[in-house]
Amino acid sequence: MAVAGETIARIDAGLLVFVCVERGDSEPEAERLAERLLTYRVFGDEAGRLNRTVMEAGGELLLVPQFTLAADTRKGTRPSLGRAAPPDRGEVLFDHLLAQARGRYPRAHAGRFGAHMQVSLVNDGPVTFWLEVRAGS
Repeated sequence: MAVAGETIARIDAGLLVFVCVERGDSEPEAERLAERLLTYRVFGDEAGRLNRTVMEAGGELLLVPQFTLAADTRKGTRPSLGRAAPPDRGEVLFDHLLAQARGRYPRAHAGRFGAHMQVSLVNDGPVTFWLEVRAGS
């Protein structure tokens, strides 16, 4: 991942996570998301079944702030971004998520909040998930 031509983060095998903070999100949701990301069993075991976590697989975690995931695209020709948290709140919660992840697993890295980032991805297999955490979940 690069910002202004400078590589700011890089991982090998692991999870690339695009993170969107929406209005109403809070610290408990960020904490729950960190827990789920680190314990979600999406890596193959010896039998090829998705039974291992990123930590068990020795992978890395790369969190990328991506407010445009909150876009409402149901009508018109321009996305509405009204569901996204205001930037100052989004940054606080993104930083909280990163701190929670790093506190449990030091191989967690991050993009730069608010920056124009160039993200490259090699998707090793057809495995992509939408993981959502809601208040009280």
